[in-house]
Formats: sequence, structure tokens, C-alpha cells
Amino acid sequence: MTSWRRAVLAAAGVVLLSSGCTSFADTVADRRTADAAAETPAPLCPADRAAPDPDRPVIGLDFRLEDDLRTVTGTQSVAFTPDRPTGELVFRLLPNTPESAAEGNRLVVDDVRGRDVVSGGYESAGAADPGGLYVVVLDDEVAAGESTEVELDFTISLGTAAFDRLGTDAGVSWWGSGAPLLAWEPGIGWARDPFVDVSGETATSPVADVTLRVSAPEALTVLMTGDQDPPSTASGGRRTWTSAEPVARDVSVAAGNFTTTERTTPGGVRVTAGVLPDPDVPADQLADWTLQAIADLERRLGPFPYRTLTVPLLPDYGGGIEYPSSILMATSTRFVLVHEVAHMWFYGMVGNSQFRDPWLDEAFATYAEETTDPPPADRLAERLGRAGDVGDSMADFADDGSSVYRAVVYGKGGAALHAARDAVGREAFDAAVRCYVDANAWTIATPADLGAVLADLPDAVAVLAGAGMLDTDDVPR
Repeated sequence: MTSWRRAVLAAAGVVLLSSGCTSFADTVADRRTADAAAETPAPLCPADRAAPDPDRPVIGLDFRLEDDLRTVTGTQSVAFTPDRPTGELVFRLLPNTPESAAEGNRLVVDDVRGRDVVSGGYESAGAADPGGLYVVVLDDEVAAGESTEVELDFTISLGTAAFDRLGTDAGVSWWGSGAPLLAWEPGIGWARDPFVDVSGETATSPVADVTLRVSAPEALTVLMTGDQDPPSTASGGRRTWTSAEPVARDVSVAAGNFTTTERTTPGGVRVTAGVLPDPDVPADQLADWTLQAIADLERRLGPFPYRTLTVPLLPDYGGGIEYPSSILMATSTRFVLVHEVAHMWFYGMVGNSQFRDPWLDEAFATYAEETTDPPPADRLAERLGRAGDVGDSMADFADDGSSVYRAVVYGKGGAALHAARDAVGREAFDAAVRCYVDANAWTIATPADLGAVLADLPDAVAVLAGAGMLDTDDVPR
């Protein structure tokens, strides 16, 4: 971890200077140069991709999958340095969404402790019992730039096999968002957005420096977020697996009777694909598909954001769920895999409030999925003509249901991005999107961040505004 942080500082141009003698004239000249630089706004499009915040949270996760393959116990340590004062910590309990709870999934916080901790308790936020938010009250306000540390014990109950972020089936268990998720939006504060009865994400979380440890029955292979180490030698019928991901917003784990294949991209990204017995797609083919998706997307979006990518193939429940450097694939459909790989840029690296601005990751992932093989023009026009504003929040889709949400945010949103690209030319639009990606890497972006890079492309802005994705406040004049 230390060497990685030094590399980030070096990439960001941060250097340590040795002490030495400096004349008064040199000091004045240095100050004038610094003052002039301070008055000159930073370029909108950086020469290099932005580096993650060095003060991002540091999280340790320790999971134990019990022998019943239906229960996971865990401990999470969190070191948090807010950029705004706060007297509490708010965690989102995603397994308690109404949809997931209906499948039998549940996350319960068993204990919380820490030097500054007074108490912890649940807030409903429209979720199932025991609640969707867990709030830790501190004994005093933590100032911006100061740190606090807490530790939470929790228990996950895995429900029936379904297309969900958690579940268990014959010989395999998986859990994504299986720990209390720190719900902080830098510059804004705690995201207490309600859970809604729509099949989609509603979380907001910053990137964090995360380490994972998973104890599982020795017969199982674990595939998870992060750069994995080889497992420990079996002892007592169990093995322990560890990994680290220095820029993870969330994590996923799959433990099953996987057969794995590893590939490495020309840029050095290690891909691990895993399949269960009698798979629809062999591990070699799944790995090759993944490498091809990375290569196609890198040509347009720049280098892959992570050092590794794990792709466990679950039974076919009809979709895929993205996590930083890991994808829970519940279908053998290739275009779904490309969509989930695109999420490594849009959501994984360039984050967003998935409740407030769900289109910023889903519309872009749909668009990126289709750029190498776009749908026919009449099909795109049909999608673009659908009723509804792509830029609506998840709450706005609650009354319309999941099918409308997907048709508008995914279908219409992706089509609008294609139309904007056609309106201004591929070279100009691709350059603007690349600028957006590099400038907003490892942050939580907003429509205004996209509007800023499109300000000199009014025809693209007009297309996106017509689809309800941008408004006049999002584009500087």
C-alpha cells in the first residue's frame, strides 16, 4: 500500500524537497510564481488522469462464510476523514432493500465500537427490517480534515438464488454490498436517500483504500474485488483468501466450486474468470471475452481503471452486477459482460449518486457497450423518442416501475449519447468524454461536470438537454 501511495503522489506531481539555502530574491520570485499560478484556473482537461484523494477512507473487511453457505459474519474497520464537519457516521445497508429482503437477504449490525462512538441505531429509509441506514453517533463533532475510527460487527443472511447482489445456490454463495456501506458524498455530506421499489442501485459512496479477508470452506474458490493473494493452506476444513483494492467504492465476493482461467491484457491488467461445473460458457472463453471488452473500451476511454478484474459466472439469473474490479455475472450473454466492464469506468472510477443521477453510470455504460457495434439508426431513434426524462432520480421512477426506469435511463439515455456523438462528430465527442473521465476520476461526478466538458459542443448539449439529461445550470456560459 505504501508504494502505491507514493506512486500516486508522484503521478500527481507531488515531490519532497530537501532543505537548503535560498536567497530572498529567489523566495520572492517563487511566491510571485505561486500567486500567478493560483490566479490561473486549472485546465479543464488534465494531461493525466486525476489521482484519488489521499485522505479517502481506509476500510478493512473480514468475512467468514459459514459451512451452511447461507450465513456470513463479518467485521468492518473504518478510518474516516471527512471534508466537512460531522457528528455521526451513516452506513447504507443494501441487503435490506425491499426487493432483496423479499428474497430472504438481510444485514444486521451486531455491535459498533470506537474511541469516539456514543451509540448506533437504525433508520428505516424505506427499507425492510431492521432498516436501510445504520447511524453511528459520535461524542463530538469531527472537524473537516480530522479523523475518526469505528469498527462494526455484522451478520448477513443469504436468501434464495435470484438475480440479486446476494444469494446462495448449489455449491456457490455470493454477496455484493455485503457490509455497511459508508454513505458519504465529498463536498455534500451524508446521503440519506430512501430505498425505492425499483430494480436499480440507490447508493452513494466514495472510493476507499480497502483490504478484504474471507474465510471459506476449503473446497470453495473465492473470487472478489481487489488484487487477490493465493489462499492460505487449508486448516480445520477452511482456507483464508485476501485481497486489496486501493480505490473501491464497494466490494463483492463469490465463493463456489469455480474453475478459473487467468489472462493478462497488454497493459498488465490481470483478468480471472471463474465458472461452476457444467457452465454455459467455458472459463477460457469468458476470459477472452473480457480481454476483448477491455481492449475495445480502452481505445475510447483510456486505460482500464484497476490492476485486476475478477469475473465469476453464477447460474443464469438473467443479468450482471458491477463492482469495482469485480463483476457478478449471472448470464452468459456477451453484451451484458461488455456493459458491466464499461461500469469499471462509469461508476467504479467516475462515481455518481446512483439515487440522484442514475443515468450517469447506466446510460454511459449502455452507450459504451454499443459503441463498437451500435444498433441501427431507426432503433436508436425509437429509443430516443420514448417519453420520460433520462435525468430523473430513482424516486421519480418509483411510481412507473423497473421496466420504465430501464427503458428511459438505459435505453433512451444510451441513445441520446449516440445522437450527441453523431451531432458533433465522433472525434470531438470522444475527446470530451475522455476529458470527463480523466477529470472526474475517483470522484462523485454530477451532470454539471459533464456539462462543463461539453460547453464548446452546443449541438451535443442540445441533444442531451432534449432528453432531460442536462439543463441550463449544468453548462457554463
